[in-house]
Amino acid sequence: MNTTTTRHTAVKTGAKQILMGLFPALAMMLLQHDAQAALASVNLGTASSYAVLAGSGITVAGAVNTTTINGDIGTFPTPSITGLGNVVLSGVNHAGDAVTQNAKNDLVTAYNAAAGRTPVTSIISDTLGSLFLTTGVYGGGALDLTGTLTLDAQGDPNAVWIFQAASTLITASSSKVSLINGGQACHVFWQIGSSATLGTDTDFIGNILALTSITLNNGATVDGRLLAQNGAVTLDNNTITVSICNASGAVPEPTTVIAGALLLLPFGAAALRALRKPRGISV
Repeated sequence: MNTTTTRHTAVKTGAKQILMGLFPALAMMLLQHDAQAALASVNLGTASSYAVLAGSGITVAGAVNTTTINGDIGTFPTPSITGLGNVVLSGVNHAGDAVTQNAKNDLVTAYNAAAGRTPVTSIISDTLGSLFLTTGVYGGGALDLTGTLTLDAQGDPNAVWIFQAASTLITASSSKVSLINGGQACHVFWQIGSSATLGTDTDFIGNILALTSITLNNGATVDGRLLAQNGAVTLDNNTITVSICNASGAVPEPTTVIAGALLLLPFGAAALRALRKPRGISV
């Protein structure tokens, strides 16, 4: 085989390898885009800084400094906060100020957005205990959690879970929501049609968006937010910590995906030209 033929064969082989790597890369970009479009996170707007946001007041029972809140608090239109001396607050008490009022407006928008997500997978008998759920929208009437609910991200830090309860959410004592395989608490949302009640020593994950009220019994903890649209939030020896998303796990925006695909196109075109180039003739 002469030098020209050998060179053409090498170019042709290299072009094929480029194409073999190029098309899977494009496919992966498009799949990421489709996954993002299928189930995006719920935008909480200015309500995202609030660990506790209420409509008709906040009440904190227990002894002095027995409840820890990591995040802002506020309540509007009823600005009353009872038992504030029982709280260790790492955040701002906005009470009923303009910031809280804006946050309440954003909460209404977020609640409606969560309630409108589809398609919905029904929870059999409204019972969440012992289930292993991957990303998706799940719905029921009066959701009940006894035992452990496990949310499996399957290695995707952007996996989102949205739970829609037509009426209530109630957890039994010592119940637990567990995230595995890279899931983030900031991507878990509970849209509750009336009120939510977390039982004693419940270890809970996610953002509760309740139309009416939210009550935490003694010892319950929340990695997320308590956002009550119209009613009160009642606490008793609890720990609530605003969940923050890990930015390194962000899915590229659609424009980024499209731009990346366009940047790869010239390589594909060059590879095709190389494949079509006529073989050299020996002299």
